[in-house]
Amino acid sequence: MKAYQHGGDVTAFAKSLGCSTGEVIDLSSNINHIKPDISVDFNRLDISAYPNYDELYACIADLYNVKPEQIELFNGGSSAIFTLFCKFGLKHCTIYSPAYLEYKKASVLFGYDTDLIDRFENIHRDVKERSLVIFVNPSTPDGAFYSIDTLMQKWIEKDCTVLIDESFLDFTDFESAARYIESYDKLYILKSMTKFYSAAGIRVGTVISNTQNIEKLKKSEPLWKISQFDSHYLQEVLKDRYFAQTSKVINQKNRTYLMQILQNSKYIQKIYPSNANYVLVKLNHLTAQKFQAILKPYKIMIRDCSNFDGLDEQHVRIAVKSRSDLDTLKKALYA
Repeated sequence: MKAYQHGGDVTAFAKSLGCSTGEVIDLSSNINHIKPDISVDFNRLDISAYPNYDELYACIADLYNVKPEQIELFNGGSSAIFTLFCKFGLKHCTIYSPAYLEYKKASVLFGYDTDLIDRFENIHRDVKERSLVIFVNPSTPDGAFYSIDTLMQKWIEKDCTVLIDESFLDFTDFESAARYIESYDKLYILKSMTKFYSAAGIRVGTVISNTQNIEKLKKSEPLWKISQFDSHYLQEVLKDRYFAQTSKVINQKNRTYLMQILQNSKYIQKIYPSNANYVLVKLNHLTAQKFQAILKPYKIMIRDCSNFDGLDEQHVRIAVKSRSDLDTLKKALYA
């Protein structure tokens, strides 16, 4: 795996099997396998005028129980990450690892002195004063949710700028750290709208902070960052009021089923606790590449996690997908 490489290349994988991408069971992707029930006719969408995001801001603010003036929209979560690193202009960055690889990439790119804290072994290790702290919650690639009250107090005492990535929080019933934005003026929350709402091709990321911080962000941001298509699609998605709860229930049920499958497999040495729609495992005397070779005849892809800090070639991430997809995985593991 390359240093910042993400999940598998479905197109290349399908080509190597001589099949279509639709035949691949992509367990490397952490995009929600449940899709919202919407009906969008883009032919009726007026794209002759520049987009106005007022309704989208209102919908997202309502979803996350914040004010519209406390959010800023970006062309996806990764775009938000790089923008924030650039605008913060700090010297030091502390990343609780393993973490989404774009954070380390951005830290290196913008010349930060980067410190990695192993959250598995030493999560309460001290942080440098005035550091930019990165904490993904639920975490990736393991999906654990952390109660951060104690950590928040430490970060506040150290006068840190804190960026908490809650891209997978919607899969849970846990409370957002957004409750701190009024009491701590150096806190930013990132919400990737594409993971839970099964729309990786719709590039909308949301940053939540206090009104003053958002005003500063907006001053140097372009007027139009999101297409009318992205905006309209996401607004329609958020109208499906049944989707969120239904999706959480199905994903939690299927995650339990996935973990049962993994617990009884001879290939699995360790299963990490997860609250998200994916599970991290350590293989039993087997590399990710060899494990992928075992699954390939079943057209199953998994995520090699060897390029995550603190993990090695024995670690893979397996996404929660449909019951039939997981049945195929079970067949492959028990063959």
